[in-house]
Amino acid sequence: MSQTTSATVTISALDSEGSFNAYVAKPEGEAKAAIIVIQEIFGVNPGIRKKCDDWAELGYLAVAPDLFYRMKSGIELDPDIEAEFNEALEYFGKYDPDDGVKDIAATIDWIRNSAGAIKVGCVGYCLGGRLAYMAAARTDIDASVGYYGVMIDQMLEEKDAIANPLMLHIPTEDHFVGPEAQAAIHAALDPHPKTTLHDYEGFDHGFAAEAGKRRADEAAQLADARTRDFFAANLD
Repeated sequence: MSQTTSATVTISALDSEGSFNAYVAKPEGEAKAAIIVIQEIFGVNPGIRKKCDDWAELGYLAVAPDLFYRMKSGIELDPDIEAEFNEALEYFGKYDPDDGVKDIAATIDWIRNSAGAIKVGCVGYCLGGRLAYMAAARTDIDASVGYYGVMIDQMLEEKDAIANPLMLHIPTEDHFVGPEAQAAIHAALDPHPKTTLHDYEGFDHGFAAEAGKRRADEAAQLADARTRDFFAANLD
């Protein structure tokens, strides 16, 4: 196992609204590329940090920005605790994803300025899956992956701006993204030359969580293997 290190850094926002923290996991030696790990509605919690650590083990610089900082810094919630799940839903209801894309763009700039001219990808979950789609359409990020992204069907008009590879993982029994929304996403994005969509039959939202009740290990391992291969092809 390679030696990795982790730290919390401060990144300046693009819109002169201050700064935000980010968890950073660094590989041993020079990073082959960088991956932004985009949080769920539960904040940069232990599961998100574990995903960063795992990418660092594979030789990537991994960065997880605290995207809810405009509401409250340092949110860490457990989706298996009902009160914390409901608290997360409240944050989601107040959150402006346009701010999230700007903060992802600021994170891209920080990576390029601090780590050199390396390629940058992103992988997001739930809200982060939506933000990964938005980043593909609105930034110059080199490759993007979204797991069970919510509300993508409501912004399919942005698809023509996607210039670099995008992969979406779609569980067919997602209780936040119903069959009609999934059908709309497929109809719009299946023909797109830069997008790849994978369905996971019978699985629900959150299946790739690092731990807890939502995780479905078989589907998570398949999706994560596809994500690793996707980044190896497009970032390394």
